[in-house]
Amino acid sequence: MKSEQVVHRFKEKGYKITPQRRAIINALLLAKQPATAGELLQELRDLFPDISLDTVYRNLKLLTDLGLLNQINVKSGETSRFEFSDCPHHHHLVCMQCGASRCLDYCAMEKGGLAAAEEHGFEVVGHVFEIYGYCPGCRGAN
Repeated sequence: MKSEQVVHRFKEKGYKITPQRRAIINALLLAKQPATAGELLQELRDLFPDISLDTVYRNLKLLTDLGLLNQINVKSGETSRFEFSDCPHHHHLVCMQCGASRCLDYCAMEKGGLAAAEEHGFEVVGHVFEIYGYCPGCRGAN
């Protein structure tokens, strides 16, 4: 996803593009892996010393509500991670110790999982699937 696409979606829905919003969008686009609100806050503090964690969370929620971000829930003491949703539908392996997430390049639910919902007459409109465990680095440290 490109910054211009995100900005266009904001404007299309009647939201203004503030300098803080643009910085949050750019930080997410440049992130090498899905980012936490805290990581984004640390990165943005150089440009905006007075930016608050609440501002970051509000904008992450708005981006998620607009369908632009995926939220990855982390079971460790860490908060959620966020990534742009323009990549193909996929799921994540999430380390419960360090919070690292790895993308699976396929949908683990397509074979079997969705069929179970349909057997019960449930119309599926979306799903999230995360597998929790320990990455090789954390497994080796224990």
